[in-house]
Amino acid sequence: MSENRRDLLGDAAIQVLAAVGGRGLTHRAVDAAAEVPLGTTKNYFPTRDALLCGAAERCAEQYHRTAAELVAVGVGPVDREGLAAMLGGLLRNVAGPGRPRMLAYLELQAEATRRSRLAAILDPIAAADFAGFEQAQRAAGLPVTPQRAAAVTLALHAAIPHLLTGGGRTLTHAGLDDLDRFVRDLLDTVYPA
Repeated sequence: MSENRRDLLGDAAIQVLAAVGGRGLTHRAVDAAAEVPLGTTKNYFPTRDALLCGAAERCAEQYHRTAAELVAVGVGPVDREGLAAMLGGLLRNVAGPGRPRMLAYLELQAEATRRSRLAAILDPIAAADFAGFEQAQRAAGLPVTPQRAAAVTLALHAAIPHLLTGGGRTLTHAGLDDLDRFVRDLLDTVYPA
């Protein structure tokens, strides 16, 4: 039961971070979001740093669970078009149903610039992204080098804040108003035909 309660509170902390940002992450706000008695969050995460780390650990668990599920069902590109479809789908998820989790993750990254313990929890998520996207590019049959794979991953990561803020002119100028075209152009730039 204790582990379930920690998960519930971690999920609620992610909701709070997504809704009101890092400044709004308080024990009381998490108690309210989790619909638990006041003081419950403080029992599990006694300090704000502990609460931030708990939210980051929950983000990491969700990331690794999703990655394991994708591997288990054999999701992965077998060619360039499949890779483009996969990457476009991931970006659409960030702008759609995955938006709250990604907002929380970005809030946690900002907090991690001042908290080394938090940075240590979040670093494996980004490292796994670089490795996973490199593997996907190889599976698609592209002439991968570590530099090319990193360029694709960094471009995808750089697109995320713009997708989340949704500024129309920025999206148009960056080519993010058409995610399929954006991904194809990215792959064409990094891996010319």
